[in-house]
Amino acid sequence: MSYPPQNPYGPPPGQQPQYGYPQQQPQQPSPYGPYAGGGQMPGMQPQYPVAMPGGVKAARVLMFVLAGLNLIGLIGAVVGLGSVSKAAHHTTSYTSPDTTSMLSLGKGILIFVIVLIVIFSVLAITLALQCTNGGKGVRTGAIIFGVGTILVSLVTFPFGLVHTVLGILVIAFMAKDESNYWFNRPRY
Repeated sequence: MSYPPQNPYGPPPGQQPQYGYPQQQPQQPSPYGPYAGGGQMPGMQPQYPVAMPGGVKAARVLMFVLAGLNLIGLIGAVVGLGSVSKAAHHTTSYTSPDTTSMLSLGKGILIFVIVLIVIFSVLAITLALQCTNGGKGVRTGAIIFGVGTILVSLVTFPFGLVHTVLGILVIAFMAKDESNYWFNRPRY
């Protein structure tokens, strides 16, 4: 038996074994900096991520999902508006004025809901598409979009529960440090 015990796999390629010293493993560079907290050493260039972090990707997908759900709601609101308009058109002179005013109020509310759905859908799609190359404004806009989604979905609580959860997740993913590093990176 030889001393010290030999590694049956031999030394790593291109490196001679050094007895008595622990072998050093190459350190993998962190995409956020040399320190565990992500901070930079004074005088060093900050290291930014080169690929979109998982949290930003997840928030982007959630915004596309919210836009899709909004479009389904838009179809329902347009169908509802058509029904209310048809009912208002078929009123006769014998119907009470209260019924006519309620139908007009219903049409006004549905038109407001349709406009709100279109605004939120366009905003969700625009922010999701800008996540790839956008700056701080996209991140801030996505957080504000999440807050707006939560506020609007609380008005329609039992039906808007999915929107509430997705809005919370968009805020959580966009508020992470990795998202901050992604949107603050230099663009060339």
